[in-house]
Amino acid sequence: MPKITLSATSVKASPSRRRRRCQTVYRVRNGAAYDAGLKQRGSLTMWLSPQAIKAWYYQGPTRRGSSYTYSALAIQTALMMRLLFHLPLRQTEGFLRSILEWMGVDLAVPDHTTLSRRHADLKVALPVQSRHEPMHLVVDATGLKVYGEGEWKVRQHGWSKRRTGRKWHIGVQEATGEIVAQTLTPAGWDDASQVAPLLDHVPTPVQTFTADGA
Repeated sequence: MPKITLSATSVKASPSRRRRRCQTVYRVRNGAAYDAGLKQRGSLTMWLSPQAIKAWYYQGPTRRGSSYTYSALAIQTALMMRLLFHLPLRQTEGFLRSILEWMGVDLAVPDHTTLSRRHADLKVALPVQSRHEPMHLVVDATGLKVYGEGEWKVRQHGWSKRRTGRKWHIGVQEATGEIVAQTLTPAGWDDASQVAPLLDHVPTPVQTFTADGA
């Protein structure tokens, strides 16, 4: 029976071995602060202003047929929670009811059929702020993944040279959620280095400036 000899160069690394070789190890040096930050991500803080509580029920003119029980604000609040937590309508109804009970607010909750019927003709008024009023600017950054030849080499051969990503720094107007400034930098640049370029893009005066403490 003939012998079969395999050379070391003809054996390819298994997919699991290639994945282990490509993993990047990040060492956490401030364990207590890192642990507290992870716990903070799971905290839930919600509140309703007295104006929102007062405007929860419909107060408009009388309609033909069955009149509305809930205002557009109540429907929009429920649908916003549904979109935020990716919930079906029935689970949205239960989630909002539990939130109001937990907050100690004595308000009725629209049922899932009301949400389904009212969302079709709901008119959402986007907040608008005058360009002459000082704004509250919130700044943060997010990493952008780089695709291309390097990504293909990692999948096929399990190795790649040092790849440089990109970081997107954005400034958001707190009152309206509008992105009013943005810069794109290499991955190693922090938010502090982009404060001046972001402020140069803001068309109105800035009253307060908020960023994370990373």
